[in-house]
Amino acid sequence: MKLKVDSRERTDMIEITDAVKKAVKESGVTSGICLLFVPHTTGAVTITEYQDPNVMVDMLTSMNNLIPFENDYKHEEGNSAAHIKSSLFNFSLEMIIDEGELVIGGYQGIYFCEFDGPRNRNVFVKIMEG
Repeated sequence: MKLKVDSRERTDMIEITDAVKKAVKESGVTSGICLLFVPHTTGAVTITEYQDPNVMVDMLTSMNNLIPFENDYKHEEGNSAAHIKSSLFNFSLEMIIDEGELVIGGYQGIYFCEFDGPRNRNVFVKIMEG
């Protein structure tokens, strides 16, 4: 299955928790693994707190301060900062499915991380029984 994600900003964090939970529920798998994969070199996925939106603001601000958009980068496309940021996050996540539900903490949310937007992106979801 493929989730479509549309980013709005150059750097953005878009919550995809509900879409992933829905995919797990619809799969009918009661015990297994849910794998998320991002086929983009300037995007990533992560799990972090979703209750306070300032967590995402702080994460993006910190990443942009740590790895500025402009620097003495050599990459010709001008988006080296985006490649570096996505490499520091994950291009994939594995999560446990138990009793037909995605195992995720009460304050945890799943996010697509955009570092070279705005763009239309994909996150592949693979659900395996076992």
